[in-house]
Amino acid sequence: MESAIITGTGIYEIPGFEFVQKQVDTPYGPAQVYIGRKDGFDLIFLARHGLDHTTPPHKINYRANIKALQMLGVKRVLATYAVGSINREIPPMGLALLSDFLDFTNNRPLSFFDGGKTGLAHTSMNVPYCPALGRKILELAPSFDLQIRSKSVYVATNGPRFETPAEIRMYDKLGGDVVGMTGVPEVVLARELNIHYAAVAFSINWAAGLEENLEFVSGDIAKLRQKLVSLLVQTLQDLETLDCRCENAVMVMHPPEK
Repeated sequence: MESAIITGTGIYEIPGFEFVQKQVDTPYGPAQVYIGRKDGFDLIFLARHGLDHTTPPHKINYRANIKALQMLGVKRVLATYAVGSINREIPPMGLALLSDFLDFTNNRPLSFFDGGKTGLAHTSMNVPYCPALGRKILELAPSFDLQIRSKSVYVATNGPRFETPAEIRMYDKLGGDVVGMTGVPEVVLARELNIHYAAVAFSINWAAGLEENLEFVSGDIAKLRQKLVSLLVQTLQDLETLDCRCENAVMVMHPPEK
């Protein structure tokens, strides 16, 4: 199975698919995935917080999740992130394709290459997200009545607390557009395993300090999420070739022991 979708807050199902739960035992621990098929198309679904949303951002086993996908043969991953908006051009209920990130996480395992038996490698983050997948998302978005900002910088914070107004002002000055708690190291790990990975953020609130109170969207967010998931499925179904360099990003200094 070559295609997978990873979702976070608010998206716990993919309509139209009949999924079977599967536990994948990886060197980093077990990962829960869901394997499904629709109209002859196979898809793996992974809810990073769990379907009951009981795993906080800083406790997610990112390495187990991404390794499990690789072990199942996944080569293409599309992900969703619920975020807070820093940029006024991405209001709540707005969508943005991720093009870069700023990492402010801590105490998270960041790599599969930890030295010793696991090997040593340096991975290029010059283009963190797969441009081929991103172009297809933008091409298909209008047919789902979706407007998606073509570029955005994701600020990854540790959580589970929200950010302070001062932190948001800093992220804004550094070029951040949206802020969330789960984007890193997920994208880095996917790149280390030569997986084509792209992601769309959907805003559920203004970041701290942009408004007097922190308030989450009260509009028809469920409909937006459904459209977004349908778009991601169609993107994976329609994409035939990947004109990118995602599989050439890892510079291996010492390969892992077999």
